[in-house]
Amino acid sequence: MRLVSYDDGRVGHLIGDGEIIPLAGSMRTVIERWARDGARPTPLRADVTLLRDATLRTPVMDPSKIIAAPVNYRDHQVEMSVDAQVGALGFFLEAPSSLLDPGGTIQLPYHDRRFDQEGELAVIIGRTACKVDEDEALDYVFGYTGLLDITMRGGEDRSTRKSFDTFTPMGPVLVTADEFGDPRNVELRCWVNGELRQQANTADLIWSVATLISYASSVTTLYPGDVVTTGTPAGVGPIAAGDDIRLELSGIGLPLTARVAADHTIACPTSGANRCPV
Repeated sequence: MRLVSYDDGRVGHLIGDGEIIPLAGSMRTVIERWARDGARPTPLRADVTLLRDATLRTPVMDPSKIIAAPVNYRDHQVEMSVDAQVGALGFFLEAPSSLLDPGGTIQLPYHDRRFDQEGELAVIIGRTACKVDEDEALDYVFGYTGLLDITMRGGEDRSTRKSFDTFTPMGPVLVTADEFGDPRNVELRCWVNGELRQQANTADLIWSVATLISYASSVTTLYPGDVVTTGTPAGVGPIAAGDDIRLELSGIGLPLTARVAADHTIACPTSGANRCPV
């Protein structure tokens, strides 16, 4: 199923690209019901909302954690000129408060630092996962969606540079795992102001979705609604106020878009600007 969260947090089944049929409860309710008894959500068949009239929200608004994979494409490792990749670095955490609704506005906090776009495939966990084997890891996936990992370049910890409010646009559609298919063959394309910057396939991931979930669950328990984002390919580049970002992933359908603004910037109080890969 293709699911969306919209308006005041309702969840619905997206039919084509035009109609939303509401479901009972929130996205978290839907995920937890699936985790408990494997039930697919049942449309209410009432109060259909046209997509053009809905305000789309981030699919899961309250994950307990966002787990992110650093340097998980070899071409990105090359463009960053770094020796370490995900196999040496593990994962890092992003603040759930950094989530931004589809079509929202990314607010840059500083006027003297560089900020980049990073397009990624994100995984929504459906069942509590603790120390799961890699060959069983995909059984814990509820669905997949798009995610933009906005990043401040510098020597500060990754969790700092990526956790500013509005820095994690996510959505707009959550496609359930049974419909999405194989996460090892997903085409990713990301544009800034109409310029294609990133184009890749998840077949090129260093650690697959299953490997990421298995490893992450060996460190910390994953709960329904948690987000595991898979890393970005080459093509990251600077963004500035007035830019428009668009991410498309095969199998998701609708693109994830975001605008960039810098309405209330200040000078950065930390000194990591010149301590990053070039």
